[in-house]
Amino acid sequence: MKVKTMTLEHVALWTDNLESMKAYYQTHFGGIPNQLYNNPKTGFKSYFLTFKGGARLEIMQMEGIPQNSNDTKEKQHLGLIHLAFGVSSKKEVEQKAIELKDAGFEILRGPRTTGDGYYEFETLDPDGNRIEITYKL
Repeated sequence: MKVKTMTLEHVALWTDNLESMKAYYQTHFGGIPNQLYNNPKTGFKSYFLTFKGGARLEIMQMEGIPQNSNDTKEKQHLGLIHLAFGVSSKKEVEQKAIELKDAGFEILRGPRTTGDGYYEFETLDPDGNRIEITYKL
């Protein structure tokens, strides 16, 4: 049987800073977290944050997960490279850039107009994951 439509259900990130990451995505992006899931047998903990439109981000923590050796601030790499959050105007892109800069987060590039028709900027979350804030022109 062929699937007619499919949605991206969620994206997951490992972290050593579960509460800090939850607060970041909740405060700056409006993510609504569920209750903490904690499996005491394995040490696995996670939150799902749900965003306007239904997209979800799972942030997970567990001892023994190795550090990422890629420095996404300085260079790109193969694999998942960024999460993009869409807003409804150029002004919102600019306001979010100011908000994050004022909160101590570096703006890597932008705001700027890209060749593929977006107005956007790039930043990093507390764990160094690349984030884009975009508006489709």
